Amino acid sequence: MRQAGVLAAAALYALEHNVGRLAEDHENAEILAVGLKNLGLSVVPPQTNVVYVDVPPTHAVGLREHLLSRGIIASVGPRTRLVTHLDVSRADVQATVQAFAGYDWDA
Repeated sequence: MRQAGVLAAAALYALEHNVGRLAEDHENAEILAVGLKNLGLSVVPPQTNVVYVDVPPTHAVGLREHLLSRGIIASVGPRTRLVTHLDVSRADVQATVQAFAGYDWDA
């Protein structure tokens, strides 16, 4: 039961200190979704801080490497999930959209 207490403590801390940040995370997710959609990608409109974007399977590896070279760590697949959170700033979201824009989708 000790492990349950550790998880409960983390959840309690988040509820007491970070609930107000959720609105910012949701706004960042919306900005990310709109930016990716404006690039012509298929994006599921976010309802929370999670953005799902469809990536052509032939581009998954190349896009992952492209993003990694720009300091963005992502598991890229045909249905890629991107999450905004406490450690993701508005500038990070904008840099991510720019990184997607800089990828050579024609290669």
